[in-house]
Amino acid sequence: MLPSRYSIDYEAVLSGAGALGAANTTLFLKERLPLVWRDTYVRTISHEPNLVRFRHRTFEYICDVYSRLEMTGAVPYDHTIADRVIGVLGKSSRAQQDRDVRRIRIEPTEEFAGTERDDGHFMAHCIGGGLDVNVFSQERRLNRGWSPQGKIYRHMENYCYQQPGTFCFSRPIYADGSSVPRWLEFGLLKNDETLWVEVFDT
Repeated sequence: MLPSRYSIDYEAVLSGAGALGAANTTLFLKERLPLVWRDTYVRTISHEPNLVRFRHRTFEYICDVYSRLEMTGAVPYDHTIADRVIGVLGKSSRAQQDRDVRRIRIEPTEEFAGTERDDGHFMAHCIGGGLDVNVFSQERRLNRGWSPQGKIYRHMENYCYQQPGTFCFSRPIYADGSSVPRWLEFGLLKNDETLWVEVFDT
């Protein structure tokens, strides 16, 4: 179970689309979720965030790039606070042949070198996820679909792959200042306009 301080009531968010008479549920979620994520994230950290958003293909990435504040002298240098992704959302699409490299890179921490971990992806390459900023340190059995949680995770990715244009999102949740999530939330909007959201231990 996700601790309450990090949890989001997605059913309440989705019900807001109906209450406002939103004609396009996907568009509503694209506009609403980043605001909900931001508010939740800011409540759970002790440092000053520097949130930036950029688009790659059909996905939007939201990152906390603390190092840019350090470079300008706006905040003191702190080796315990890493740049990191706080959310990705958009529509699934078929992968491009070439793997584009993004200009923002989130560096993995060295403490997990040699452990049972993989380079996971917030959005799988097969559904249009990019490289570099899209990569994070993930538990191997989850990433490869070997564990019970991993099988669910892979099933959700396959849903998005089999139905291009599916609205989906990934929200990493951090218990410290590193770039390695403690939990990963993955969600998608099904054809019947219900949300399927799962939380995974990473």
